[in-house]
Amino acid sequence: MNNDIREHLEKVRVTGNAICNAVQAEIDKLGLNTEIKSPVLDEADYILSPDSLSGKNTLMGTWRNNKGQKCGEILFNVDGTFYAEYDVVRLHPQKSQWFVEGIAVWGNESVVKSEPKLLPAIG
Repeated sequence: MNNDIREHLEKVRVTGNAICNAVQAEIDKLGLNTEIKSPVLDEADYILSPDSLSGKNTLMGTWRNNKGQKCGEILFNVDGTFYAEYDVVRLHPQKSQWFVEGIAVWGNESVVKSEPKLLPAIG
């Protein structure tokens, strides 16, 4: 990880850990904590991408599973907002009519919101 990325990551570390905790809390609520490993901020692969309006760098991270496949992403915008998604890809354990695609987390430095991303189950 280069120094610019490391500096950006340190600036958002508290918020980033809150995001990972929110994902874990949603996984726990679903009762899938024994099946799904929660994301760890430092385990994502990060890049800096210039924001098209401000020209300042946005920090973008990608989580990968043991097979190297993308299983989540996290985006820290230059205005202090963020968005993250983390794959669950399981039938809802309590509501068989739903499929849990993943967990979405969004907000800013003072507000963290999260919810499961549900799709109607087939069959």
